[in-house]
Amino acid sequence: MTDEPGNGTPSRTSAYRPLADGAFDSTELTRGPWDPSHQHAGPPISLAARALVRAAQALGMGHLARLTANLLRPIPIAPLEVETALDYGGRNVAHLSARLASGGRELARFTAVAQREVDIHVPQGLAGHPPPQAPAPPESSAGIEFPHRTGATGYHDLVELRTAEGTLCRGPCAIWFRLRHSLVEGETPDPAERVAVAADSGNGISAVLDFRRYTFVNSDLTINWLRPAQGEWICIDAHTFVGAAGGGLAEARIFDANGLIGRSTQSLVVRAR
Repeated sequence: MTDEPGNGTPSRTSAYRPLADGAFDSTELTRGPWDPSHQHAGPPISLAARALVRAAQALGMGHLARLTANLLRPIPIAPLEVETALDYGGRNVAHLSARLASGGRELARFTAVAQREVDIHVPQGLAGHPPPQAPAPPESSAGIEFPHRTGATGYHDLVELRTAEGTLCRGPCAIWFRLRHSLVEGETPDPAERVAVAADSGNGISAVLDFRRYTFVNSDLTINWLRPAQGEWICIDAHTFVGAAGGGLAEARIFDANGLIGRSTQSLVVRAR
């Protein structure tokens, strides 16, 4: 297998490797920027999205319309188990849930809404149509590296970044993300996986507070999809807002190379170090 961008070099690894018992072994490519033993939340959220998409497809629901992740605890770089459940299945909509655990300890919970796909004619001239484009296409956006890392290998190696607009970690910012490696060994990431692995970075790329003086951790992530992503590149066009009571909100428009595909929000806990 080669790196997805197609540069012809052997792929070192993937974010996760399937285990015989149905669990997944986490690799160093999931390592986050704050603790060398903890994962960045993007890869495990993407792993849950993978499971929920498959559960929805088994019901004939081809469009994942919403995914909400409730992050209960730091996620260790360790074997992970993902369980899904059908909460309600209708003719056109299904509500699903999932749990992420390691060593018998629950780490995150997820809910999702999936929809049955149908062909609909969209009248011309609707307000807001055609949907907006990203600030700049990936081919004309400059490459950039994550400034924060703990260890030689981590999430910063899993994804390739390019700046479409703004400056990374200095306010409103639009960054293109592309997976350099597979999420799960031997698989091609699906559109939901590509979006989920990037969307959790919204509060980081659009940071308005000094990392050295403040923490602003998100304990959740909600993604709403207008349509499935197309292609390898995903743009997160993010803004962070800080409230007066120790709370914050990061929100983002999400694009592929053809235009708007959805939005995301994150609730932030803002504290002085």
